Amino acid sequence: MVNTELLTNVVDGFKQHFGGLPQILVQAPGRVNLIGEHTDYNGGFVLPCAINYQTCVGLGKRNDTKIKVIALDFHAQTDTFDLTQPIQFNDNRMWTNYIRGVVDQLTKRDFDIGGCDIVISGNVPQGAGLSSSASLEVAIAKAITEAHGIDVPALALAQIGQDAENQFVGCACGIMDQLISASGIEDHAVMIDCQNFSTLPVRLPDGLDIMIFNSNVQRGLVDSEYNLRRQQCETAATHYQAKLLREVSVQQLHAERDDLSLLDFNRARHVVEENERVLQMIDALKGSELKTLSRLMRESHLSMKSLFEITVPAIDLLVDTIDNALAGEGGVRMTGGGFGGCVVALVPSDKIDSVSKAVSNQYFSGTGLKETLYKARPTNGASVILQ
Repeated sequence: MVNTELLTNVVDGFKQHFGGLPQILVQAPGRVNLIGEHTDYNGGFVLPCAINYQTCVGLGKRNDTKIKVIALDFHAQTDTFDLTQPIQFNDNRMWTNYIRGVVDQLTKRDFDIGGCDIVISGNVPQGAGLSSSASLEVAIAKAITEAHGIDVPALALAQIGQDAENQFVGCACGIMDQLISASGIEDHAVMIDCQNFSTLPVRLPDGLDIMIFNSNVQRGLVDSEYNLRRQQCETAATHYQAKLLREVSVQQLHAERDDLSLLDFNRARHVVEENERVLQMIDALKGSELKTLSRLMRESHLSMKSLFEITVPAIDLLVDTIDNALAGEGGVRMTGGGFGGCVVALVPSDKIDSVSKAVSNQYFSGTGLKETLYKARPTNGASVILQ
């Protein structure tokens, strides 16, 4: 279900700026990753779900080769570029590069596309680790291809978005964010094997809700140490004579660690053990084994804190507060690329109030920051709303 206020905003914005109705409306959701962090670009396993926060795109085709974009959430800022000219990186307005990058990838794939008027609005929190950028990339790719009668499967949409981010924006992300945005399933998390892109839907147990707490510690993936972590993982994989850390077993990890720096070993250990946790988490969800779920999410967070070193003190406090309130009857961990952003908690319905109160009572007093709570539910991936 798409937020009706969001849709109305896009339609009204299109009328205001382009003098008519959009020919097509498309939505693509953000995501939260339940477990499996920094494993995707290592060819490993992840367990995200698409969530009911979306980017909505209204599009109308033009009779020329210009792409004109209005970003309603950025005070209706405008970006215009021409398909007949090389698409350049925009140093002045970062948001434009996600659109430019997608269009650049579409043209490089020789898709027959023409000029478009585009209006964008979304309610995926930005800079929080819930993949507002992937949601935008997938929504733009789907809107443009659908408007031109081009059938692009979910995996190909995701690859367009990933390549835009890797090659144009400059963030060396894996494919998880774009793929779950393109192919999410209502009421399910989706295990993605990032080596062969196969997927496995995993239904969440009844009575177990998703609570996302934004720490409001701001971070930017491109400017953070995200790319450095990827380089460190590649160094470790090379040491183990593997193309990707996915190919390294727990036994090999420890048996062949000689001459690998402690830092690079720790990075590798997080990834290898995190892959194991994802597989165990699937069984825990299927069996509604909350104690096991709690342990796995706690171990994941501690690994991100101590081995991968991507948490911050405010995030750690938030996780500890929620974990204590859950008392083993649910799980919590940082989610996203790290260095701020959100934590995700799987919470029994009867514990939602007590968890919320614990956070309200302890987080601000410990950090001076006020959290933002998002109650989320797993939703379907990108879709055409009106055509």
